[in-house]
Amino acid sequence: MAQLIEDYALIGDLQTAALVGSNGSIDWLCLPRFDSAACFAALLGDEENGHWRIAPVDAEDRAVCSRRSYRGDTLVLDTYWETPTGTVRVTDFMPQRDETPDVVRVVEGLSGEVTMRSRIRLRFDYGHVVPWMRRVDGHRVAVAGPDSVWLRSEPKVTSHSEEFHTDADVTVSAGQRIGFVLTWHPSHEPRPEPIDPFEALEHSLEDWAEWAAQCTYDGPYREEVMRSLITLKALTYAPTGGIVAAPTTSLPEELGGVRNWDYRFCWLRDSTLTLGALLSAGFVDEAEAWRDWLLRAVAGDPADLQIMYGLAGERRLPETELPWLSGYEGSAPVRTGNEAVRQLQLDVYGEVIDSLSLARAAGLAPQKNAWELQLKLMEFLEANWQRPDEGLWEMRGPRRHFVHSKVMAWVAADRTVRTLEEHPELDGDPERWRRMRDAVHQEVLEKGYDPERNTFTQSYGSHDLDAATLLIPRFGFLPPDDPRVVGTIAAVRAELDGDGLLRRYSTENKSVDELPGDEGSFLVCSFWLADALHLAGRTDEARAMFDQLLGYRNDVGLLAEEYDKAAGRQLGNFPQAFSHIGLVGTALLLSGDQRAGAAGSVGEAGTAAPAGAAERAE
Repeated sequence: MAQLIEDYALIGDLQTAALVGSNGSIDWLCLPRFDSAACFAALLGDEENGHWRIAPVDAEDRAVCSRRSYRGDTLVLDTYWETPTGTVRVTDFMPQRDETPDVVRVVEGLSGEVTMRSRIRLRFDYGHVVPWMRRVDGHRVAVAGPDSVWLRSEPKVTSHSEEFHTDADVTVSAGQRIGFVLTWHPSHEPRPEPIDPFEALEHSLEDWAEWAAQCTYDGPYREEVMRSLITLKALTYAPTGGIVAAPTTSLPEELGGVRNWDYRFCWLRDSTLTLGALLSAGFVDEAEAWRDWLLRAVAGDPADLQIMYGLAGERRLPETELPWLSGYEGSAPVRTGNEAVRQLQLDVYGEVIDSLSLARAAGLAPQKNAWELQLKLMEFLEANWQRPDEGLWEMRGPRRHFVHSKVMAWVAADRTVRTLEEHPELDGDPERWRRMRDAVHQEVLEKGYDPERNTFTQSYGSHDLDAATLLIPRFGFLPPDDPRVVGTIAAVRAELDGDGLLRRYSTENKSVDELPGDEGSFLVCSFWLADALHLAGRTDEARAMFDQLLGYRNDVGLLAEEYDKAAGRQLGNFPQAFSHIGLVGTALLLSGDQRAGAAGSVGEAGTAAPAGAAERAE
C-alpha cells in the first residue's frame, strides 16, 4: 500500500517528476513527460504496479527513514538512514536533461557499515505491462513497446532478477558512494550516452542554486516562500513553457471516493497564477516562456479558448479510466485525461488578461501578438460574459451564473482599461471597456449579493456560498473594508468552515456539482481567507491563519490540494500548484510586499493596482 500523501517528496527535471516516499520508494514516475504513462504506479495501486525502493536490507516494508531534507534551495533530496551498524545517505534527483531523462540515486556511507538493497519493479503503461528484462554489457535493460529503460550503477554492483523484480545488495562504509542511474529512451532508438551520476549531482546543485539566486524576495517566511517557488518551478515543462497543475493523477479528494482527477495538464488559471507567484519573486524568464506558450496554445478563434491544454498546447485530453489500478487507498476510478477540458469557464479570461498585464508591468519586452490576443479575448468576453458557465471549480452540474466568473470578467475589462490609460500608443477604445466594466460591476452587485445575509453568493439567486468570493477585495472589485466584503468574510467563514479550514463550497447541495461524496478543506481557500482578513485590517487573525496553514506542510515543505482536519492528513493531487501559489501570495501580502501575486495590491477606491504599478509611479 502507498504511504500517506504527505510522506512523499518531489524530484524532477522540468519535464517530468517523481514522488519519493519516506520509506525510500519511488512510487510514481511518468516518462518522458509529466503526462506520459507511469512506469512506477504503486502510488495508485500496489508495489506490483511498479516502484523502486532503496533502503537498508533488513528494513521492513513499512520502515521509514530517520530524516530527510532538500539540500539548500534545490530539488535534490537527501534521505538519511540511521541503523545499529551505521548511517547512510541516499541522494535522489533528476538532472535537467540534454536528451533523455535520468533518475539518479546516490548511496553514500556516512559512518559505520550498512548493507543497502535496491529493489526495482518496472511496469510500463501505468503499472499494466511487465517489460522484457535482459542484461547487456553488464547493465540491465527493460523493453516493452515504445519504452526502454536502462538501469546501471557506478561503480558496477551485482544484481539479480526474480519474481519480476531486480535486486542489488551493496554494503557501504564511511566515504563510499555508489550511484544508481535509471535512463529512459524510445525503444527504437540507440541507447543514449550514459551520464556520470556524481558529476550530474554537482551540476544539478549548481543549476538549482543559480536559478534560486534570481529570487528578489528577502522578507519574512523566506524559507517557506522559496520552497514553494522551487516547487512551482518544478511544475514547469521547460521545452514549451507550459505549467502543470500537479504532477499526479487521481489522488483523491475523499478517501475511497470518486473525486479523482488528472492534473498533469496546463490549466490557464493555474498557469497564470503560477506565473504571478514567480514574477512576484523576480523570475522573469518563466514569464516570457509562458507568454510564448500561451500565444501558441490559444491561437485561433477566442471562442475556442479552452480552460486547459496539454504540455505543448494539445487540445484533446480524452478522459479514460484505468481499471487495473485499485486507486490510492481504494479510491477508484483512476483517471487519465480530463473531460473538464470541454467546459466554459469565463473566469479564465480574466486571469489570462490580468497575467498579461502583470507581465507587461514587470518589464517584459513588448509582444504585439500578446496585445492583439488580449483584444480578441476581450471582444469575445464582451459578447459572452452574461452567459452561465461551469465556473472556477469545474462543476459537472448545470451551468450557472457564478459570481466569481463575473468578477473576473470585470477584472479583464479593468486591466484592459488600465493598460490603455498607461500605454496610449496601443490600439483600443478605453471607453468601450469602461462601459463593460461598469455593466459587469452593476450586475454583480444587483444579482450576486444577498442583502439580507450581507454576503456575496456562489451564483445568481443561489443560497450557497463560495470561498472564491473572498478574492473580491484582492482583485480590487470592492474595497476590503466595504461592508459587503466584511459580511462575505464572516458568512463564508461561518458556513464553509471545516474545523478551522475552509471548504471551497458546500457539497451538500448535489445539484451544484452532481458528484457523490464529500471532500477535504481546500487549502488555497484558507490562504484567500488570510488575505481577506489582512486587507480588512485584521492582520493578527491573518497571521494566525497563515501560521496554521504552514503547519500542514509536510517535512519537506510540500502541500497537496486539500487537508482533512479530522483525519489529520493531506488529500488530493500532490504537490499542488494552487496551494503553493496561495502560500507565496499570502506571505508577500503579509510582508507588505507590493508584488504580492497576480492579484496585485489594493489601491485607492478599492481598485487593484497591477503588480509593479507602485514602482512605475515613483
